[in-house]
Amino acid sequence: MGRLGQQHWRILAPFLIVVASVFWGMIGLFSNSLTKAGLSALQITEGRCFVSAAILGFFLLLTNRKYLKIKLHDLWLFIGTGVVSIAFFNICYFIAISESTLSIACILLHTSPCFVMLFSCVLFRERFTLRKGIAIILAFVGCMYTTGFINGAGETSITGVALIAGLGSGIGYALYSVIGRVALTKYNWLTLITYTFLFASIALFPFCKPSEILSIAVAENTVILHIVLLGVLSTLLPFLLYTKGLEYMDTGKAALLTFVEPVVATIIGITVFHEVFTGYIATGIVLVVLSIIVINYQQTRIKNWSTEVLAAHRE
Repeated sequence: MGRLGQQHWRILAPFLIVVASVFWGMIGLFSNSLTKAGLSALQITEGRCFVSAAILGFFLLLTNRKYLKIKLHDLWLFIGTGVVSIAFFNICYFIAISESTLSIACILLHTSPCFVMLFSCVLFRERFTLRKGIAIILAFVGCMYTTGFINGAGETSITGVALIAGLGSGIGYALYSVIGRVALTKYNWLTLITYTFLFASIALFPFCKPSEILSIAVAENTVILHIVLLGVLSTLLPFLLYTKGLEYMDTGKAALLTFVEPVVATIIGITVFHEVFTGYIATGIVLVVLSIIVINYQQTRIKNWSTEVLAAHRE
């Protein structure tokens, strides 16, 4: 890829992360209905992982089989992203949703940038700048307001199980960015996503009672549709966008941009599921948005980009 192409991807990367976060924020639209139909968090996670792996794997089988080739000694990378990250964080996330609310679960999931920052500084020697620090503080305080840690969020309270599960989802989510960055130095982004969901699906399969999923799907005619929509719109598509963006962004900055997701999830929780909306939640959303602006704002960004694009064309 030429200089111009790489520069375009660097400009697009933040937008890819933001769009991915919007789709992630929609997850409750499908998971809530599946939970009401009788599926457990484990079964929902298995469904979305299986759908994602099957669709992308079949696509690569037909279009570019070389992306399906991996080395045996690199299996730990995909076990890490698939089992330790995806399977673990999804289970924790859905437990948090069932024990609290969609917005609270999503905010706790987004403690992940803090863990990503920590891991990235230690493992990748990424700089922890003042701007990152301010953004983290704004986002963290925003989370406290939105979840009700500051003066309560309406009539909603958070249980110990929800808190532990939510923080567990944050750690698991963070590990995808960290391990995924290592994997992207060796493999194509499509390879990473395919095997991530394949290993996640394999790991979850023995514990998800497939026969029960089948019986529920037969009894409830919308279950299969919602599993497919969850797998495509709130799993495969956002992970494709996020992983591609991760190739061209600082890991910590990419993780911080995912704070768009709780804003989307909160709006959906309020408008669709009639969750309580207060001034504290509004304050939290504003602080999260400010953190995103802080981490991405650069006065000379557009000017520098146009100059570099012109220079690349001249070459």
